[in-house]
Amino acid sequence: MPSLPTILVIDDEVRSLESLRRILEPDFEVLTATRTAAAERLLDDHEVKVILCDQRMPDREGVDFLKEVKERWPETVRMIISGYTDAHDIIDGINDAGIFQYITKPWHPDNLLLTLKAACQLYDLQKQNDLLAVELRMLPDAASQLVEKRQERLREAYTFDDGIVRAKGSPMDEVCDQLAEVARYDIPVLLFGASGTGKELAARSLHYGSPRWDKPFVVENCGALPDELLESELFGHRKGAFTGAVADHVGLFERADGGTIFLDEIGEVSPAFQVKLLRVLQEGEIRPLGDTRTRKVNVRVVAATNKDLEEEVRAKRFRADLFYRLAGMIVRLPDLKDRKGDLPVLVSSLLENACLRMGKGVAGVSEDAMASLSAYAWPGNVRELQNEIQRLVVKGEEGAELGADLVSPHIRAASASRVPLPAGDDGVPAALPPGADSGPLKDRVAAMEAQIIREALVRHRWNKTRVAKELGLSRVGLRAKLDRYGLENVHPIKLARGT
Repeated sequence: MPSLPTILVIDDEVRSLESLRRILEPDFEVLTATRTAAAERLLDDHEVKVILCDQRMPDREGVDFLKEVKERWPETVRMIISGYTDAHDIIDGINDAGIFQYITKPWHPDNLLLTLKAACQLYDLQKQNDLLAVELRMLPDAASQLVEKRQERLREAYTFDDGIVRAKGSPMDEVCDQLAEVARYDIPVLLFGASGTGKELAARSLHYGSPRWDKPFVVENCGALPDELLESELFGHRKGAFTGAVADHVGLFERADGGTIFLDEIGEVSPAFQVKLLRVLQEGEIRPLGDTRTRKVNVRVVAATNKDLEEEVRAKRFRADLFYRLAGMIVRLPDLKDRKGDLPVLVSSLLENACLRMGKGVAGVSEDAMASLSAYAWPGNVRELQNEIQRLVVKGEEGAELGADLVSPHIRAASASRVPLPAGDDGVPAALPPGADSGPLKDRVAAMEAQIIREALVRHRWNKTRVAKELGLSRVGLRAKLDRYGLENVHPIKLARGT
């Protein structure tokens, strides 16, 4: 008989371990650990197909442990089981630790068994894929065709027309035109834009739209590392070059030879490192740390920053010669607040990706939720929007529409203050109520409060329960304010028309 698949269960509560073991043992070979250190030893000694790890462990959190598992045992399918449903924990787990499933307590035994069996099937499929990859090495033509097809699909994913999501007439049209124009010329490009505006996506589009598209594309965040580590990452090092250099390391410039390197946050590098980077760009050669020889590299450089580098040059904080080496062409990416027309298509695209990634289907975003998202300023740009959409999918119910009540409170609060006044019969927004911009402070505050309630009634189509919830009022309190401001008996249709 074939052996049972091996599963490792990690939980500091002995009763939970015993309960899980009783349920799982008929179908699986179950290993257990109450600490992550013991779990590591088991992983060293056994072929574990699936890890089921509690999120709240005494020595470290489950997501942090599974990040390490992803690095050391990447083929093992990783799952979290927890009584806590913090959306940020779930998103971090999916993004950083490659979590296959996030199971919440209390769990149903049948559902848990089905999920674990599916995870074991995924492990087996990955193994079969690895074996096929080995077989393909024996068939150079077939392997070559497979690689070419994958490269072509990857290239199509980053086209200027479809890869950069936007609506017709978007400010991004001009950006994409500039990228398409410069992509085919082998000159450096400098991307300006606030954090989260999509600079890396633009850099990938440049690469896959260039003659170098079938060569490597590598990325380095220059603001995340001190000089010595950044030099090692970009240029490489020899064994023994510094403490901790236990083996030779090939730098990103060498890995990207023939292709493109994307240097993000270039404005954060120190003046000392600017000199080293300038030499590499001028000479087209690198010298790994601890090596006496230089190596020629042929790399196209795309750099990005959220700083005004021209101002940094004038202030003597950034070398002018390095700036001009990087700025063969300058492309500026707009903030999301300046791309309001793009929001619906961005939400649709990000929602589709989030559902596929999390294995969860929802029925879209409600009109009220979209109104809240559209009214928000998005200081974190597309990256913040992506996180919010992921959060909505996590909190939403399977197959249900994502309503405004699921939107983050700070977004709802900000959007409430930005909702346009309802239009009157002539289509012109209604004026603020009398006293809103003049008179004693008490009267002005009361007038603004009346207007906020009036807008909330319009936004929620006279649903007083939703209005009370949004404004943090009880239904009795809301009714008193409606009566106070003469809104209790106003006809909803007339109110919506501003009459």
